[in-house]
Amino acid sequence: MTAQNDWGRVTADGTAYVTTSDGERVVGSWQADEPEAGLAFFVRRFADLETQVSLLEQRLATGATPPDTATATAAKLRDAIATAAAIGDLDGLLARVDALGAVIETRRAERRVARAAAAARAKERKTDIVGEAETVAASDDWRNGSNRLRDLLEEWKGLPRLERGVDDELWHRFSAARTGYTRRRKAHFAEVGEQREAAKAAKQKLVAEARELSDSTDWGATSAAMRELMTRWKKAGRAARGVDDQLWTQFRAAQDVFFSARDAADAERDAELVANLEIKQAVIAQAEALLPVTDAKAARAALRTLQDRFAAAGKVPRQAVREVERRMRAVEQAVEAAQDEAWRRSNPEARARAESTVGQLRESIETLERERDAARASGKEKAAAAAEEAIAARRSWLEQAEATLAEFGG
Repeated sequence: MTAQNDWGRVTADGTAYVTTSDGERVVGSWQADEPEAGLAFFVRRFADLETQVSLLEQRLATGATPPDTATATAAKLRDAIATAAAIGDLDGLLARVDALGAVIETRRAERRVARAAAAARAKERKTDIVGEAETVAASDDWRNGSNRLRDLLEEWKGLPRLERGVDDELWHRFSAARTGYTRRRKAHFAEVGEQREAAKAAKQKLVAEARELSDSTDWGATSAAMRELMTRWKKAGRAARGVDDQLWTQFRAAQDVFFSARDAADAERDAELVANLEIKQAVIAQAEALLPVTDAKAARAALRTLQDRFAAAGKVPRQAVREVERRMRAVEQAVEAAQDEAWRRSNPEARARAESTVGQLRESIETLERERDAARASGKEKAAAAAEEAIAARRSWLEQAEATLAEFGG
């Protein structure tokens, strides 16, 4: 009994045949069981080959297999199919493998394009890295520059190599930038070290000077000297961090000794100034009681005594100086004004001038009245009206002059 399908058969004696475009050929022998089981076995062998072909197709489609690897795998599959001990469409399977050649070439072309693009990107990025490295190398960013150059180097290592000449030229520039920056950075910190040592020596000297002044009681001169030391301290620059902090603590401690003593002295002086202020405020209250002035002479005598007591009271707190002086000055000005007014009232020359003015105005009015009456009698109304107008003006002046004269008691 023979078992068969469209692609081959297994005879009753167990011989297995496959049919291809080249005709029928023996692919094996099956003695273990019925021909049907043998046919199924050889069909499964074909299915295994078909699975390998399908897997290669899929991996090429997704790009998971490189073209060169796919070419080698396809060649192995082609050999395996040509000599396969299997029953199935071996011609169709070979055609599928051969069709992969075009796909492989397409993938190879795509890879060439991708590699060229990657190389272009790598060249562009390496050029940018070199440019940035040269910018960093020309800067004085000593804090961040080293870290940035280190990061750029790590990024460079992760990029693909370029054409040898291009890659070597870019690497030479990158390396030169890093070397130049490192050399300048070392020189900078060597200079900083020298400056810090100089600052340390200068600040040690300032600490010694501050300690010498710390027990002085010449508050004004020593305060100025301490301020001058602080100015020099700021100009001295920084020593190494730990050393600078230690020297600063010593410097401030010496200054604090002096300023604490000065503050204590100031507090004692301030208490005295407050007491002086209370005395002056009491004197001012007595002076203000003289107002308004009714007797300029008596007020002046009393004020003179109060002024002496005001001056003898001494200094007051700075914030109170303007107010107490303003109040005392206001009383002084009021008394001076009263004196001036009293003198003006008693001035004989001014009284004589006032009396003369009153007399002249009265005579003028009398003359004008006679002229007015004469004009009316003659029917000269216009002249009479002019005279009347002049009389009215002089009577107004007379009132003012009489008021002035009255101030002299006359």
